[in-house]
Amino acid sequence: MNTLSAGDKVPDFKATDQDGNIVSLSDYAGKKLIVFFYPRANTPGCTAEACNLRDHYAALQEAGYSLLGVSADSEQKQANFRNKYNFPFPLLADEDRTVIETFGVWGPKKFMGREFDGIHRKTFIIDGSGIVERVIDKVKTKDHAAQILDGE
Repeated sequence: MNTLSAGDKVPDFKATDQDGNIVSLSDYAGKKLIVFFYPRANTPGCTAEACNLRDHYAALQEAGYSLLGVSADSEQKQANFRNKYNFPFPLLADEDRTVIETFGVWGPKKFMGREFDGIHRKTFIIDGSGIVERVIDKVKTKDHAAQILDGE
């Protein structure tokens, strides 16, 4: 797993969101961007994380951030997830793992004694020039907005 680090330039990427719209990094040129990766829509940890970001969305926007959530779920699953919890930010349906592999968050994981490949829950804070400012490796799903805003 070759994960992007602070100081790395993020390669431009394209993926579809929950509504089938094409979203690319260049859409956010000149803006600060939070890209958060989560393993699967509608699972307890992923729901807690996305809902925490939703609940603090105004504060994140006031701090100048745009948000993008990314998982390998289908557009339909992402749309259901967004609609169920009223997320005000796009969720990318990265089924071919283009964005996931661009950021280097796909790799070996362990869960309940089982090893498998999957998406690592990580968040990238990107400046207006497309440079990674910070990577949050240990995401606190129920307090993630504070991690971002407090610079943890």
